[in-house]
Amino acid sequence: MTFGDGGGDDLDEYVLDDEYLAASGEELDGFVDEVEDSPSQEDQPAATGSSSVTNDAQKAKKRKQREKNKERKAKRQKVTEFAESEQPHSIAQRAPHELADYLSAMQAKTFNKSTALELEDTRIPDTSISDTTSWTGPRTLDHLSDFIVKTLPNLHTRLSQKSKNPGSPTLLFITGAALRVADVTRILRDRRLRGEKGGEVAKLFARHFKLAEHCSYLKRTKVGAAVGTPGRIGKLLLETDALTISALSHIMLDISFRDAKKRNLLDIPETRDEVFKTVLGGPQVSEAIKSGKIQVVLF
Repeated sequence: MTFGDGGGDDLDEYVLDDEYLAASGEELDGFVDEVEDSPSQEDQPAATGSSSVTNDAQKAKKRKQREKNKERKAKRQKVTEFAESEQPHSIAQRAPHELADYLSAMQAKTFNKSTALELEDTRIPDTSISDTTSWTGPRTLDHLSDFIVKTLPNLHTRLSQKSKNPGSPTLLFITGAALRVADVTRILRDRRLRGEKGGEVAKLFARHFKLAEHCSYLKRTKVGAAVGTPGRIGKLLLETDALTISALSHIMLDISFRDAKKRNLLDIPETRDEVFKTVLGGPQVSEAIKSGKIQVVLF
């Protein structure tokens, strides 16, 4: 079954409102800065007559737009803080064998017509799940860099090395909302992780970007990590040759993050199905996971 661009990528309920998905963080921040940096009416030459009325209207419009964008930016920050604070004990903190059972239970919901034998064949072995139990800190974006450095030293080393081929990341970070993709991308661009030679960090989601645009970008760019929604990453893996797994060593699932309804990535049917059918369930990825070439990380 193939999922279109309008699948889990556009799940408005994964965040509090449509504005949270209205633009990526960089787009939103840039727009607010642009408004705030524009010349004020006080800096403009005085106008008389009808031009004065027009200027007053423009001034009021700019003020209203500036206030609206500040409110939107503040709301976005509030949403992020809400989603990452006071969370229940994350399933991601458990041992690999427990995580294997958890992922198997989630797979059973996706493949609900499969037999027990068929489900066992799709099970992700605990040997292919990274043990991150040594990490006792919060699993929030503020701590993602430290989490990688301390619990995944091999990934940290690979992220700081020069990418050999375009469109061949060593890390795929899977999350359920477009703006969350933008937030994670900023963290993974940290020089602590990439060093001076690490590849670019690709931002992959359907909202704002056509599949062809991502294909063109990946074919000309050496990326060390790719962050995206399961719908877009799944399509790139299964339907194009732009995103390859030749250098892929880790797939990180954004499990600890919860939406306003307290649901994580795999609690939402649409994103869960895309994760298991188009990302982890793709023939090449599935085989690489079972053989131990790719480690699954629950963050």
